[in-house]
Amino acid sequence: MAVEEAIEQAVTFEDVLAAQARIAVLAHKTPVITSRLFDKAAGLNAFFKCENLQRGGAFKIRGAANFMLSLTEAERRRGIVTASSGNHAQAVAIVAAHLGVSATIVMPSDAPRTKVDSTLAYGPRVIFFDRLREKRDEIAARAAEETGGIMLPAFDHPWVVAGQGTAALELLSECPELQSILVPTGGGGLLAGTLIVAHQINPQIKVYGVEPEVADDWRQSLELGAPIEIPPPPTIADGLRTPMPGKVTFPIVRELAAGILTVSEDQIKSTVRFLLTRLKLVVEPSGAVGAAAVLHNKLPVSARSAGILLTGGNIDFNVLASICAEAA
Repeated sequence: MAVEEAIEQAVTFEDVLAAQARIAVLAHKTPVITSRLFDKAAGLNAFFKCENLQRGGAFKIRGAANFMLSLTEAERRRGIVTASSGNHAQAVAIVAAHLGVSATIVMPSDAPRTKVDSTLAYGPRVIFFDRLREKRDEIAARAAEETGGIMLPAFDHPWVVAGQGTAALELLSECPELQSILVPTGGGGLLAGTLIVAHQINPQIKVYGVEPEVADDWRQSLELGAPIEIPPPPTIADGLRTPMPGKVTFPIVRELAAGILTVSEDQIKSTVRFLLTRLKLVVEPSGAVGAAAVLHNKLPVSARSAGILLTGGNIDFNVLASICAEAA
C-alpha cells in the first residue's frame, strides 16, 4: 500500500501485531519495573514501562521504524521529511541512517540541546524554526515539495499509531491484569495505539491520556467534541507542546479513552525528582506526566493498579539540574 493511501485506513490490533514483528530489528523490548516506594506514595500498584530506556531514549522509534519499513523501495529513495521537537526527530534520524534514507527534519530553535545534538549525530539535514512565529508543518511541507520527500508525521498516520501501540502490547503481555494505563499525550499517537491494544486484550482496562494543565488541547477538544488548536503552551514538558489533536488520532481517543487527566508544572517537576532519586530513573518532563498523575492522585480512588508509560529520558542536563535545585 502506498503511503498516501494508508492515511485512510483504520488502525487495527492486527496492524500493531504486524508492526511488532516489523520493527524488531530496530526497537528494543524495554523493561517493566516496580517500586514499593512509589506504590506507597501513590496508594496503588504501579508498573512502569521504561521507554526512557528505549533506543534513542524514547518510544518514538517504534512509530518511525514502522512507517519507514512500510514504505516501498521507490518511496524510500525519495527521502523523508518530518517535524519534531526532539524525540521523534532523533528516532527518524536513527531509522533513516539504518536504512540509508536521506532525512530532512524541522526542529524548533528552542529544542533541548541534548535532543538536537543526538539528532545531528546521525547525519540528517536539520531546519530550525521559531515556534512562536512560524508553523513547523508549513515549513516541513515546503521542504517536502522542494526535495520530493515523503512526509513522516510525528503521530498522525496509521503506520505511526500502529508502531507506537507496540509499547502497550509489550506492557500487557507482562501485566495483563492492569486496571488502568496512563499515557503521556501530545499528538495522541501513543495514546491511540495503546487504546487499540488495550481494547482488544481487555476492554475493561481504563486508558487515560495525560497532559500538562497549560497544554490541555486534548481536554478542551474532547469537551468540545472536535479538535481545537491552542497557542504554543509554556510547559516544561517540551515533547507535549503539540497544539492540537490529530485527524487520525482524535476519533480513536474520543471513542475509547476513559478520559484526559492534567497535571501542573510543579507536579511534573516533583515527579521527575521522585523518579530520579527513588527509582534511579532519568525521565524527561514529557515522559513523567503519567507518573505525575498517579503520584498526585488524579486517578479515581477505585484504581488498584496502573501501567505507567515513561515515554522518554532525553532531558537537558541544565533543566534536570534546575528541577533538582528547586527541591533544595
